[in-house]
Amino acid sequence: MAELMQPMLDAPIPGMSMTHELGARPWQSPPQYNTVEEALDYYIPRLQSDEVSEQLLDVMELGIPVTVIANTMQLAAVMEGKHTIDVGMLVLPVLVELIMLVGDSSKIEYNSGLEKDKKIRSSLVDLAKDKFKETEGEDEEGTLNPKESEKIIEDMKNAAEERVGGLMSRSV
Repeated sequence: MAELMQPMLDAPIPGMSMTHELGARPWQSPPQYNTVEEALDYYIPRLQSDEVSEQLLDVMELGIPVTVIANTMQLAAVMEGKHTIDVGMLVLPVLVELIMLVGDSSKIEYNSGLEKDKKIRSSLVDLAKDKFKETEGEDEEGTLNPKESEKIIEDMKNAAEERVGGLMSRSV
């Protein structure tokens, strides 16, 4: 025989996370560092300490991009109430450079996260260009052959005629 489902009475109440007093969370109170210079005075000694630099080098050797590390550091500082998110965004490029300096001084290879990854396409337009080049639609100078351009225009017209109707229209 099936057991009757008993309600979970120890689960959080909906909206419970919004019932704390205003200012009870670190990010709801005034930040500890108000300017970019003050925030850098917080980050630079931390990055120069042996403990943090060793952990930083370990993470960099794992292949984590420097930009991700810097963004994580500044986001954690925002959540701790060290500085505001806008100061964090202004500090971010300096943090990336400082972390790269730590990696360069230790002579390790790291992924900066600033170079474009060849595996990831930036847009569908790049993908379409590559596919078009594969079908040899361009000549050596990079211009379209007249026959190929007419074929592409005709294919686009046919595709537009086939898509008559809206999203909810019935297909016949």
